[in-house]
Amino acid sequence: MSSEPLRPRAVSMTASDWDRRYGGADLVWSAEPNVWVRELCGAMVPGRALDVAAGEGRNALWLVEQGWDAVATDFSPVAVARMVEIADWRLGTRRGAFTALVADATDPAPGATASDLVLLVYLHLPREQWRAALASAVGAAAPGGAVLVIAHALRNLTEGVGGPQDASILLDPDDVVGSAEGLPVEVELSELREREVPGADRPALDTVVLLRRRAADTP
Repeated sequence: MSSEPLRPRAVSMTASDWDRRYGGADLVWSAEPNVWVRELCGAMVPGRALDVAAGEGRNALWLVEQGWDAVATDFSPVAVARMVEIADWRLGTRRGAFTALVADATDPAPGATASDLVLLVYLHLPREQWRAALASAVGAAAPGGAVLVIAHALRNLTEGVGGPQDASILLDPDDVVGSAEGLPVEVELSELREREVPGADRPALDTVVLLRRRAADTP
């Protein structure tokens, strides 16, 4: 099974903080896609994707290699510049299918409406900002489009490994489903999953929720 890095994405860090972190020589996150993105999205018919708070773009870049057209956003300009750099050498003839933009997760993503797939992967924010980010993601999805949320679960604090060490921003499956109440979506999948982490004595615990945007004429 694929792994994730142990380094937490701290909610208190500003765009400037992330600029400094992404400005280092090494990748902050793995170059490989998230294991749940690979599993769930690999079975989907390629279309238009939006990866919100994409970091160095690992999931969006992988989607492009699978035939998707992808927009990846992050609020760190340095992260976005790194995405562009990686895309330039990695994507070859598929380079035109990838777009990287500076944008805040809580705002509508520019040029990314009517997406067949929207990703929110390990985006941990205070509850009000999290609900705004989820609403924005749903707003970017086309009718019938998928919104895939992957997060560090609350139980990860005591039973798992890695991730933010702040209980107030961790998300169990019920938290994600509750945040989607009132949004035009159906819950297609809501699970707590174990993810192997190399070198750790126990797995990480991830929340995996797949939402499906309802058609415009569906109540």
